Amino acid sequence: MTRVLLDTHTVLWALGNVAALSPTSRTLLEDPENEPLVSVASLWEIAIKSSLGKLDAPDEFPAEIDATGFGWLSVAREHAWAVRSLPHHHRDPFDRLLVAQALAERLPLVSNDAQLDAYGIERVW
Repeated sequence: MTRVLLDTHTVLWALGNVAALSPTSRTLLEDPENEPLVSVASLWEIAIKSSLGKLDAPDEFPAEIDATGFGWLSVAREHAWAVRSLPHHHRDPFDRLLVAQALAERLPLVSNDAQLDAYGIERVW
């Protein structure tokens, strides 16, 4: 089984706009041999954007993620602390935390954000 970490937009698109996913990412998410993981950092990002009115997310959004069968990746202190050593290729703090998690856990990151390639992670799209 291959574990993969989903970028926040990937989670949103998987739940609401599947057509926005690339064929590769869609196939990866649909393959029962893979274990897609959602970072709690992505849930936090969605909650913030929802509270600011920048994103429409229903109250039951975490349960909707659970219903997909996606797993959760908690933010460990090692993940948070690893952000300090990342170069500043990307300014978004949530993306930087996802990169730190991908590096620490040795997970491919499913994302369409090519800027993340500068970190040397395995990005799948």
